[in-house]
Amino acid sequence: MSIEIKVPPLPESVSDATLVAWHKSVGESVARDENLVDLETDKVVLEVPAPASGTIAKIVVENGATVEAGDVLAILEEGAIADSAPTKTVDAAAAKVEVVATKESQGPVKTSPAVRRLLDEHDLDATMVSGSGKDGRVTKSDVMAFLKSDDSENVTPGDPAPSAGETVVAGFERTEQRVAMTRLRARIAERLVDAQQTAAMLTTFNEVDLTEVMALRKRYRDSFEKKHGVRLGFMSFFAKAAVEALKQYPVVNASVEGTDIIYHNYFDIGIAVSSERGLMVPVIRDVDQMSFADFEGALNEVAGKAQAGTISMEDLTGGTFTITNGGIFGSMMSTPILNQPQSAILGMHSIQQRPMVVDGDIVARPMMYLALTYDHRIIDGKEAVQFLVSIKEQLEDPARLLLQV
Repeated sequence: MSIEIKVPPLPESVSDATLVAWHKSVGESVARDENLVDLETDKVVLEVPAPASGTIAKIVVENGATVEAGDVLAILEEGAIADSAPTKTVDAAAAKVEVVATKESQGPVKTSPAVRRLLDEHDLDATMVSGSGKDGRVTKSDVMAFLKSDDSENVTPGDPAPSAGETVVAGFERTEQRVAMTRLRARIAERLVDAQQTAAMLTTFNEVDLTEVMALRKRYRDSFEKKHGVRLGFMSFFAKAAVEALKQYPVVNASVEGTDIIYHNYFDIGIAVSSERGLMVPVIRDVDQMSFADFEGALNEVAGKAQAGTISMEDLTGGTFTITNGGIFGSMMSTPILNQPQSAILGMHSIQQRPMVVDGDIVARPMMYLALTYDHRIIDGKEAVQFLVSIKEQLEDPARLLLQV
């Protein structure tokens, strides 16, 4: 029986998607629930699984096409199993870089859509690459390391294959490459520009002495991880401090809708996460109701989804306040851009040992610059400064977090 493989229902507010990569060709056998194709929206990557076991009879839509919900992507012949996988024809110019394509696959390996695209570009099978990720997952850096170590495919993504007889002189190439933005990158660009054109953004700065937080983490880190099964990170301290400050200054937790200010009596905190597809801001809901362990577990879960490319629309929508940590990349100071329609975003930065005057003595202290970018249309400078001071005071005296004072 022939089965139409269709674009599944798309997330709310998403009208279409781009077909990124087919993982099966015409004539290939597939198993039920095996991923056939990746569809990229401006927010998430969707996988389209096979509804039944069979053979791909026809591919209707090719890579790079724009599709809508319900569009037919391919035709599957249920129950029909191909005798052998189709062979691939290569020209002479490409033959010198396709030696590894003849290696035998050893079974399915979990990979993200970005990694699968990179493997497809170089005709590699995931089983050829040793994975360094969680549970042996193959990462982009693993593939790059494999390419650099393999003499037959010592190229990087986007490098043109040398023509037959062409001699390349190392160090003397001047090349350019034009690459279309991914839908996610284009959406990020659109939102950032829109935020700058819509909101009256202003940033205020402060610095925080993390001596007490670091001492507390060091004292209880091992017992915390042993009891709760998660690592005690800095982000939970900042998130809990932010919630207490938001309770004191509710306008910072508000959003703008036309000429109205929407106040929220809940605290859904977005945490900016860098992934292979770009920056994402998964939302952790009701942070005020969470323990430190609950928050760390929830953060690990959504961050893992973002890195694996399996994050859902529900995970990315509805936050009331955002925290971003440029410090993990070495940033000393920055002015973060609002994540609209939210009215404020907190920026964390690198922890640096700096000389500080404490009780008349100069001592080295672990200091971090904090930045709060806020929408001056609804938040006055006094409220923004006091909000940031509240966070500073709680982090410099962590007992305040436990007593909520």
